[in-house]
Amino acid sequence: MSGTEHINHASSGRPVAGSPVADVDKLEVVDGTVHEAIEGWIPELASEDDIRTALEKAFDYRGDVTITRKDGTKIEGYVFDRRAGATLQESAVRILPKDSSTRTMISYSDIAALAFTGRDTAAGKSFEAWMKKYWEKKAAGEKNIGIEAEELA
Repeated sequence: MSGTEHINHASSGRPVAGSPVADVDKLEVVDGTVHEAIEGWIPELASEDDIRTALEKAFDYRGDVTITRKDGTKIEGYVFDRRAGATLQESAVRILPKDSSTRTMISYSDIAALAFTGRDTAAGKSFEAWMKKYWEKKAAGEKNIGIEAEELA
């Protein structure tokens, strides 16, 4: 069954009377997720909203961040979890340090600074970017072109 036929059928598998024919090409093209280019960004943490917004972005970031605690200690690693509470004291971020396998929890209220220090490992890895590289290689006469993982540094 084609996409148009599938859309125009009820769950019984029979066509729905009076249903418009869908334009499958329009349905298959949807906007993807837009990721901000925040590699190297050091957000200003002047207000509670600034802290919460920056830590949400750190959670969505696909690279390492460096958190400076109010006592001056720094921890660099990957933010893999966060818990947003009613207050900064009740909110926490969990980070996997770059130099350790011990997961660390840091209260939002203990954070003095945040920096997006690691390379964004997924930047430029869109399907469109891959297709462009594929067609460039094909035009150059290369054979056996496939998706190859980039080494992580």
